[in-house]
Amino acid sequence: MITVMTGAGISTESGIPDYRGPSGLWRADPDYQRLVTLDYYLADPAIRARSWRFRRDSPAWTAKPNPAHLALVELERAGSLDRLITQNVDGLHQKAGSSPGRVLELHGNMFGVVCVGCAARSTLREALDRIDAGEPDPACRECGGTLKTSTVMFGESLDPHTVTEAIDAAERSAVFVTIGTSLQVQPAASLARIAVESGARLVIVNGEPTPYDELAAEVVRDPIGQAVPGLLARLSG
Repeated sequence: MITVMTGAGISTESGIPDYRGPSGLWRADPDYQRLVTLDYYLADPAIRARSWRFRRDSPAWTAKPNPAHLALVELERAGSLDRLITQNVDGLHQKAGSSPGRVLELHGNMFGVVCVGCAARSTLREALDRIDAGEPDPACRECGGTLKTSTVMFGESLDPHTVTEAIDAAERSAVFVTIGTSLQVQPAASLARIAVESGARLVIVNGEPTPYDELAAEVVRDPIGQAVPGLLARLSG
């Protein structure tokens, strides 16, 4: 079976900028990282207000899946996909038609909201409606605590159940494919090594070199939307 892990690079062709690439958000404006770093977010209402606006203006609201997302749906339909692990929070895999139960969102999803105090949950749409009505930094309606999107920020732990599922999928994979990820963020990046050490063939699709290229049986530098459909069809054939 094939396990796939995707990063921000798979969504750039859908109009969602990545973080570390040549045109990534961090390079364009390093201050963006404060908006998704938990300590800064919790300490400064101004950063929270700016972070909410960042989510409100995200192209993910209107982005459409590209050929790489759709090829992963076909891989699943062909019965060759075990798990689809993603570092993305944009929901494009599910929008493309991937089964939600097969998608492991390591970094959560931007369309939910959680209170850091009482863990009450709501939707991003509800929070944005309150912002549009004049609340720049809406508080939890249950306890008055700080709200954040249900994404995993820098400085915040990943969901242990999701991590365990991802490790299990990496360990049992015959082929482990990474698509559009720099393989620099841990512990997600370590899944590539876990897969190789468990006997998998590693295939890396990314525009720039990664720290794990030397472990890969195949490295693809071609544009993701062009390369992935043919690659996955060959691997599942």
